[in-house]
Amino acid sequence: MNERVEQALNDQIEKEASSSQFYLAMASWAEGQGLNGTAQFLYSHSDEERFHMLKLVKFVNERGGTAKIPGLQSPPESFSSMSNVFNLLLEHELDVTQSINNLVDICLQVKDYTTHNFIQWYVSEQLEEEALARTIVDKINMIGQDKAGLYLLDRDLENSAIQPSVVNTAGTGA
Repeated sequence: MNERVEQALNDQIEKEASSSQFYLAMASWAEGQGLNGTAQFLYSHSDEERFHMLKLVKFVNERGGTAKIPGLQSPPESFSSMSNVFNLLLEHELDVTQSINNLVDICLQVKDYTTHNFIQWYVSEQLEEEALARTIVDKINMIGQDKAGLYLLDRDLENSAIQPSVVNTAGTGA
C-alpha cells in the first residue's frame, strides 16, 4: 500500500473514531437533558461512525497496510442547547467531508484506483450525513425557542422520522 494513502487512511480512521466519541458525548448530554429521542438518534449515529472506522481498519489491513488504532482526546461533556449540538454536528461532518475529499485526491495523485473505488462509499455517505445534519439544523432554526416544537422534534428523532442510514455490518462491503 502506498505510504501516503496508508497515512491518509489512518488519519481517516482517527476522524471516524473521534466522530463516534463526539456523538456519544452528545448523546449522553441529550439523555441527561431529558431529550431521549435526540439521545437515541445520537447513540445510533455514534455506532454508525464506529462502523465507518472499522470498515477502514479492515480495508487497510486487507490491503497489506497497518491500521493504527488512535488514542482519542476527550470530547466535550456538555453543550449549551440542542441547537448547539446539531450545529457542531454539521460543522464536524463538513470537516469529515473535507478529509474524505483529501483522501480521494491523494488516491488519484498516486493512481491507487482500488482505494479510490473503496472511498467512493464514504463520498456518498458524507452527502447523506451532511444532508441529514442540515435538515435537523434547519428544523431547529425554524422552531427557534419554541419548547413544544423542540419536544416534537425530539419525539420525531425518537420515532425514527429522521435517522442515520442503515449500515451493513458484514465485512467491508457496503
